[in-house]
Amino acid sequence: MDGEGPLRERLVDVGVELVLSEGTASVGLREIARRAGVSHGAPRRYFPTHRALLSAIARRGFEELGARSAAAKAETAAPRDELAALARAYVTYALERRGMFELMFHHDLLDSGEQSGTPDGPRLREATLPMFQRVTELVARCRAQSEPSAAVTAAALWANLHGVAQLWSWGSLQLALGSEGSESHDRLIETALDAHLGPRAS
Repeated sequence: MDGEGPLRERLVDVGVELVLSEGTASVGLREIARRAGVSHGAPRRYFPTHRALLSAIARRGFEELGARSAAAKAETAAPRDELAALARAYVTYALERRGMFELMFHHDLLDSGEQSGTPDGPRLREATLPMFQRVTELVARCRAQSEPSAAVTAAALWANLHGVAQLWSWGSLQLALGSEGSESHDRLIETALDAHLGPRAS
């Protein structure tokens, strides 16, 4: 039994490598088993369905993004600065880990409810919702909004940042902006924050 945990983690590791190198469509239980050097049936002890496997891989991505976000905001105190740090961490992660980023928000492919596939499976709600709730809290502090209104603003800001990440990764924004957008996405992030929160106070 001692090897159970390490084997499960190794299977997830292989899944992450596959997502990053070949995309979500390449991830299957048999291919992961082959690359991990175990029998075809071994992954099903941990991942009874394909969705359960993808959910475990996606949770790893949320853990990575959460760690980056925590590190990014550690040096900030003001809510606007923390939001900016979170936004930069989000977009940077999206550009550096494209396959993982695409899978993480593909909830039609994932078990996103209270549990994922198995009684001890990855609870994606526990990984995804706290990040959004923190953004909502920061938006509320920046704009002195009530929680329901802040949640809508936070969702719109999230959608804006997600769009920046996707369109930048495809080269669309660089094409549209020409020399104005060829160097960095930081200006786009700041503009998104200004649009949803109002300009920074002088």
